[in-house]
Amino acid sequence: MNKSKKVYIETYGCQMNFSDSEIVAAILTEGGYTFTEKIRDADILLINTCSIREHAEDRVRKRLHYFYSLRKKKPELIIGLLGCIAERTKLSLIKEEYLLDLVAGPDSYRYLPVLLEQADTGQQAVNTILSTDETYADITPVRLSSNGVSAFISIMRGCENYCSYCVVPSTRGKERSRDAFTIVNEARTLAEKGYREITLLGQNVNSYKWISGEEEIDFTRLLVRVAQVSSLLRIRFATSHPKDISEELLKTIACYKNICKSIHLPVQSGSNRILELMNRKYNREQYMELIEAIHRIIPDCAVSTDIITGFCSETDVDHQQTLELMKWARFDFAFMFKYSERPQTLAADQYMDNVPDSVKEQRLREIIDLQQTLSLQSNKRDLEKVFTVLIEGSSKRSADDYFGRTTSNKVVVFPKSDVLPGNYVKVKISHCTSATLIGEII
Repeated sequence: MNKSKKVYIETYGCQMNFSDSEIVAAILTEGGYTFTEKIRDADILLINTCSIREHAEDRVRKRLHYFYSLRKKKPELIIGLLGCIAERTKLSLIKEEYLLDLVAGPDSYRYLPVLLEQADTGQQAVNTILSTDETYADITPVRLSSNGVSAFISIMRGCENYCSYCVVPSTRGKERSRDAFTIVNEARTLAEKGYREITLLGQNVNSYKWISGEEEIDFTRLLVRVAQVSSLLRIRFATSHPKDISEELLKTIACYKNICKSIHLPVQSGSNRILELMNRKYNREQYMELIEAIHRIIPDCAVSTDIITGFCSETDVDHQQTLELMKWARFDFAFMFKYSERPQTLAADQYMDNVPDSVKEQRLREIIDLQQTLSLQSNKRDLEKVFTVLIEGSSKRSADDYFGRTTSNKVVVFPKSDVLPGNYVKVKISHCTSATLIGEII
């Protein structure tokens, strides 16, 4: 019966959500379902969601309204909500106007075939139970819309940092690490299929720890094992927490050419007072020492970050401290957001969201403007240099150009040649914008 049913899945949020959608695709493919990229051909519409910011939830709710409009023309259409919003809201969305048929949290994807069969009989199917051991380690993801060059590998799930603004611990549960041997085997399989770049994913990859007998494999040892799969396979990882990153890890990155020289290290704020309220477990001075260690041990390493502005009780002085830290660190890239209160967080329970939205907007604009300046300065320092670039595919802006990335995760655009995606080329940089390096193959 399932072979005639086509599934369309839409994904919002972080890289982990996209990785989860690939797990969902593997489970449903094994269950006899097929996938389509055309929404109007689908019998089942699934939306995999992010709950980390209010804006993300608003986008999903608007999308659900559109899905519901399609069901008016196709009454048998099944609509399901997956992921973090499903976990956070549980039954509330089913009771609202969307009339969802299925709600599944991030730890219940194995049960999707059963839930879909239940929904097919007209019942509302719900499973949002969090697990203490589910890692989907035995499932080989189906690479949805893959370019055949880069892929994600989830190495752990959950988070126990309990940053006061963050909903992840309540939507993804406790930390648990995946079997190291399955991670290495997945990397090896991808390399054999021609993939040339993988990103190891976790809410905090530095917390990774797998014990097999008397052997304990932490993140640094895992990184070494994956890097040794193939010298042609570039290795990236996200995300690191400043309180956990070690000198041993930095030295390992410096030692292996195929471990990319790029670290994403969220700072969130440059104010010690705000960092304490955020429960980030480090201060400004410790973060700065870490940046200095990165540049000392890996001189050519790029550093990107996350910044939240307008957190509870943030003053102009706190904001200026963030700007000053940005100027000092000279971040190559940043994800920047204004604070939005999330239910089921410490901040929502104990603090007042008392910074006016107009002030948040103004501060965010200042942060974005400064980062664009810093990114442009960073890219200008690369002019006339030659980089090894992994070709990922055609540029979105011109069919005559390729795009790829340097080891420092900078996007490079250059004219096409007879070299195909998945190959490494040497590119000399001649121009740049704040977001892109532009050059030619030499």
